[in-house]
Amino acid sequence: MRPLRWLPLAPATVLLVLFLAGPIAYCAYIAFTNMQLTGSSSADFVGFENFRRAFSDPKFRNAVWLTLVFTVLSSIVGQNTLGLALAGLMRRASKPVRTLTGALVIAAWVLPEIVAAFLLYAFFRREGTLNAVLDWLHLPSQNWLFTLPILAVSFANVWRGTAFSMLIYSAALSEIPKEITEAAEVDGANGVRKVIHVTLPMIRRSIGTNLMLNTLQTLSVFGLIWAMTRGGPGDRSTTLPVFMYDQAFNKSLIGYGTAVALLLLLVGALFSVVYLRLARAEV
Repeated sequence: MRPLRWLPLAPATVLLVLFLAGPIAYCAYIAFTNMQLTGSSSADFVGFENFRRAFSDPKFRNAVWLTLVFTVLSSIVGQNTLGLALAGLMRRASKPVRTLTGALVIAAWVLPEIVAAFLLYAFFRREGTLNAVLDWLHLPSQNWLFTLPILAVSFANVWRGTAFSMLIYSAALSEIPKEITEAAEVDGANGVRKVIHVTLPMIRRSIGTNLMLNTLQTLSVFGLIWAMTRGGPGDRSTTLPVFMYDQAFNKSLIGYGTAVALLLLLVGALFSVVYLRLARAEV
């Protein structure tokens, strides 16, 4: 009778194998071939040649660096810090302020990625809103998508994704017993010390979960960057997803592009392992 206990899991297991494990295994196979979109339809096994090509390619190394910059700025620092700050401020704000702030922040989150990208493109472009405000204030303006493209797309990702962090931290802060914060205040802890020694240790698991989910989401951002800069000018905003797309579909190098995708998957797995270990560590 015991094998029958696993019978309800069989449909889910079959679906995971067909639509998750199967495609991943096929992509892993393609990464070790020279498959192309054009030319010969056959794909020859080339071993680790695609991976050797990637690590010797200056454009790949540039994409890795820009991916790390984009992830640190927009996820680890931007969304995480701003989301925690908004959650803390909203706890002390009046109900109308909380409702208005929450609606504005979540509105950016629920927008389709392509819509958010065009809104931020209109904001940062040479004739856009930001420069119009700077000109009105008699401050120097510039073409932000040309001079600081990676910062522009990082800001766009922060603007769009902060609501997720805010919601996680709002739920985590609401679970902190008032007795603990009141005891800290009685002991003379000010606002900064209370945050460092009480609030952050109490929500450390939520911090780890939020960082892991935000980092994985940010590592896979493609549409936002492609719509705003197409990885340019040159390759100054070409992150790994953009580089992978360019190699696989613009240059028809499916095998090479898939190898880059596997390396990106490895980077995401490494971040996940680090966050999970931090979340399980004792305070």
